[in-house]
Amino acid sequence: MTNSRARETTEAIERLYISMRHLFYRGFFKPAGVSGESIRSLLKTINPEIYGTMNIPNKMELDGLMYVLDRLPEGIEECAFIHLTSDEGFDKGSFEPIVPKKRRRNCYRIDEHQMNIEVLLGRSEIYDILTHLTFLFIEADKVRNLAFIQDENWKPTRAFKIIEEVVKGEKKFSRKEKEVALIHLSSLIGRTFEETLNAYNSFGDDENPDRLFKIIYNLGKVSLEDAKQTREREIHFSAILKERVGHHYFGEKWANKVKEVLFENDLHMRPLHIISANMHSVKNMLYGNDALKKKDNKEVDYKLYGDISDKKELRDKVSKYALEEGLIYINDKSGSNIDVQIIDLSRTDLKNTPFSGIKYGGDDVIMVFDYAFGEQAFEVMDELLRPFEHKGEVYMMKVKSVSIMGKAGILAGGKGDIMIPTAHIFEGTADNYPFENALKLDDFKDDELKAFEGPMITVLGTSLQNRDILSYFMNTSWKAIGLEMEGAHYQKAIQVASKIRHHIAPDLFVCYAYYASDNPLETGSTLSSGGLGLTGVKPTYLITLRILEKILHSGKKEIPAKK
Repeated sequence: MTNSRARETTEAIERLYISMRHLFYRGFFKPAGVSGESIRSLLKTINPEIYGTMNIPNKMELDGLMYVLDRLPEGIEECAFIHLTSDEGFDKGSFEPIVPKKRRRNCYRIDEHQMNIEVLLGRSEIYDILTHLTFLFIEADKVRNLAFIQDENWKPTRAFKIIEEVVKGEKKFSRKEKEVALIHLSSLIGRTFEETLNAYNSFGDDENPDRLFKIIYNLGKVSLEDAKQTREREIHFSAILKERVGHHYFGEKWANKVKEVLFENDLHMRPLHIISANMHSVKNMLYGNDALKKKDNKEVDYKLYGDISDKKELRDKVSKYALEEGLIYINDKSGSNIDVQIIDLSRTDLKNTPFSGIKYGGDDVIMVFDYAFGEQAFEVMDELLRPFEHKGEVYMMKVKSVSIMGKAGILAGGKGDIMIPTAHIFEGTADNYPFENALKLDDFKDDELKAFEGPMITVLGTSLQNRDILSYFMNTSWKAIGLEMEGAHYQKAIQVASKIRHHIAPDLFVCYAYYASDNPLETGSTLSSGGLGLTGVKPTYLITLRILEKILHSGKKEIPAKK
């Protein structure tokens, strides 16, 4: 049964992406039209874990709603017209950018009914946005069906009228009256009073305490206008966006800037170690002790790194010191949203770091760049590894290693555990990428953390996975240990550059390691249940430690043999 559901899910995911791609090139669609209904139907067939009770018609999915709205611009629920655009100069006008809480993308409220969302990260971002919007439309239509009586010319229910009173704010509600309103809200959305109260507190803040009421009200209102055809919802894709997607427009600009900076600092002919990671762990491990006047005690001070993560003044101190000591920071302006740090190891004092025991004597350069998103990983890595031209001369990138670390969904363990992939299996295709990982299970023996080794699935979207397909990947001969969105894209670019196009030396080593941000098979541990917080500090820094050890050992001084 699980296998047949897994096959059904796989087929639905493939069809969903084909449909989305078709609609993208078509240029627009109506969520309530034939195309929109087709996408909804496929999403309901998949029934992702992250969207919880989406398929229950009389029960709103609150955790999923929070997850989605954190990744979409504030006010999206009020808009009938959503335009996906490229970077088309809206910032040059008087429009105020709206940046979602959990996504680095600029959005612009054009007028009362239209929201523009800038898409700079490629197809994966488009699919991600469309998936979230489809979930939002499903929930909006639930509200409409629960809040209005269709047979009575869409007459609003008593509960919806009370919600409307709260939203309009014409009357000041006492605490008791607000609780009564919450009871009506909970009955409307099919959740317990306790669940609704928790959601009310989670969605609201001091400036906008009644945000949950407003979201539910506007979802229902916009859906009703669509149903009555007074203002039909539409999603549009701009001509410029269609022109740029898939052509490495931003990735090429980003890579050229990186190479330009390497050249300006006379680092372009040095051995280069590329790390795709966060923007803090490498910097903190190499500069943190000296910046904060701490003495390295031969043990990794995870508490110190936790404190740095938690306190802005400490982060600022480390950053200031690192820049003074030669770290080069590239604040990305290309549109890729990927910042870069360049560290010249020949100028880096390792005496007061966890690496003081390594007799390093090389002149290697470390380049750390921020996380890519889905297919964007291929774009940026492919462009980065290409030869570059300067004053008529062509230079090859002297890449010695590529390391990828990040968060992923784990199938076998729990939040905070570590995954060491041996291959990346690309979901929905016949593509798979086995490789020799320089990181091994033995590198991660630890009393507190578990580590797992095996194939990992590169998924088309983390928000499209359900229990059946994940169980299939874990329990069959695939023996997958986790899922993420970039691994296959990175490895494809590395293999193309090193083994086919010979842009870089074929003898580079690769390090892949991920720490678990969620377990999509475990109730209460999915992405919508919240982030890792400081639980992620130890796995992040343990992986960083091992990657830097591999890099430093590859360039350490050779001690002459005794005669």
